[in-house]
Amino acid sequence: MEKGITTNKLWTHDFTIITFGSLISMLGNAMSGFAMSLMVLDFSGSTLLYALYLASYTVPQLVVPIFSGAVLDRFSRKKTIYTLDFCSAGLYLLLAVILWRGWFSFPLFLAYSVILGSIQSTYMVAYDSFYPMLITEGNYQKAYSIAGFLENMSFFMIPIATFLYKMVGITPLLVFDAASFLIVAIMETRIRAGEDYIEKQKATRREDVRYGKQVLIDLREGFDYLLGERGLLAITAYFFFSFISTGVTEVIGLPYFKENYHNGEYVYMLVWGMSVVGRGIGGLIHYKFKLPANMRYTIALIVYVSVSLLEGFYLFVPVPVMMLFLFGNGILGVTSYTIRISATQSYVPDEKKGRYNGVFNMLASGGMLLGQLVAGGLTVVMPERIVLMVAMLVTATMAVVIIGGNKKAVSEIYNRKM
Repeated sequence: MEKGITTNKLWTHDFTIITFGSLISMLGNAMSGFAMSLMVLDFSGSTLLYALYLASYTVPQLVVPIFSGAVLDRFSRKKTIYTLDFCSAGLYLLLAVILWRGWFSFPLFLAYSVILGSIQSTYMVAYDSFYPMLITEGNYQKAYSIAGFLENMSFFMIPIATFLYKMVGITPLLVFDAASFLIVAIMETRIRAGEDYIEKQKATRREDVRYGKQVLIDLREGFDYLLGERGLLAITAYFFFSFISTGVTEVIGLPYFKENYHNGEYVYMLVWGMSVVGRGIGGLIHYKFKLPANMRYTIALIVYVSVSLLEGFYLFVPVPVMMLFLFGNGILGVTSYTIRISATQSYVPDEKKGRYNGVFNMLASGGMLLGQLVAGGLTVVMPERIVLMVAMLVTATMAVVIIGGNKKAVSEIYNRKM
C-alpha cells in the first residue's frame, strides 16, 4: 500500500454534513429497527408472523429500487434524500404515538413496514447516487472507507437496543429515531452541491411521451447501459452470487450456534463481533493508505475467493479459530466493499448512477432473499455446515469464472485512478 496523498480536501462542507448525518440516522435506525423486531416477537409470539414482518420490509426492496433509480436520474437526489428523512421522522413519531396509546395492530404494523421498506430502498438509491458527487477527486477510496466504517458501527447498536428495549420499551426508541431523522434532514438541506446531471437529462426528455412511459424508456436505457458495459455487468453478476451466499449465512449462522453451543447466541455475537472489529480496522487502514491503482483488480479477486473460503469453513473449526477466521473476513470484507463501490461509483456517469444503483440494489436484495430461501430448504435435508460450505464454494468459483474470466473489462474499472 502507498501512503494516501492528495491535493484535494476530503472533508468539505458537503461531505462533512453527509457523513455525520449518515452516522446519526444509521445509529438511530439500527437501534429502533432491532427493537421493533423484538417487539414483533413479543407481541405475536409467532415465528411465522415474525417472518411476515421481515418479508414486508424486504419485498419492496426487490421492486422499488429499479423504478426509483430511473426516476432519480431526472430529479434532485438531494431533495429526495432530505424529503424522505422528514417523512421517516414523521412516520416513526406517529408509530411511537400509536404504540404509546396501546393501539398495536399487526396488519397495521405490516403496512407500516411496507412503507418504511419502500422509503428505505428509494433513499438508498438516492444516497448511493448522490454521495459520490460530494467526494473530491482522488479521495474515493478514503471516502468509502469512512462509509464502510460507519455502516459497521450499527452492529454495536444491537446490544444497546436490546438493553434499552427491556428497560424503557419501544416508544422512547422510536421517538429517538424520529428525532435523529429530523436532525439529519435539517442538516441535509444545508448541502450546497449542484446537480448538473438534471440539465443533461432534460435534453433527453421526450416531449411526445407521457411521464410513465418516459420512466419505462429510462429503465430500458439503464439495462442497455449495463449490458453494454462488460466490466460493470461482470461485477454486478458476481455480487448477485455473493449476496446469495450472504443470505445463506444469515439463515444458518445464529440457529447453528444456538443448537450446538451453550448460550449459543452469545458465542455467535462473540464470533461475528470479531468480523466487526476486522471491518473497523480495515476501514482505518483504507483511510490511511491507498491501494496501488494497478493492483486493485488482483487484490479484489484474491479477496473475493478468500472471503468465501474463510466463511465457508469457519463452522468446522474451534471457536478461537472461528474468531480468527472472522477477523480476517472482516478486514477482507471492507477491502472488497471499498474497491468495488469506489471504482464503480467513480466510473458510472452522474446521469446514470440512479439506474445503475437501482439495478444493483434490486439484485442484491433478490440475491439475499434467494439465498435465505435456498438455505431454509436445504437445511431440512443437509447439515447446516455443509449447506454453507457448498454456497461459499460456489461463490468462490463464480469469482474465478466471472471476475477472473473478464479480467480486461473489470481491471479497466478497478485499476483506474480515482
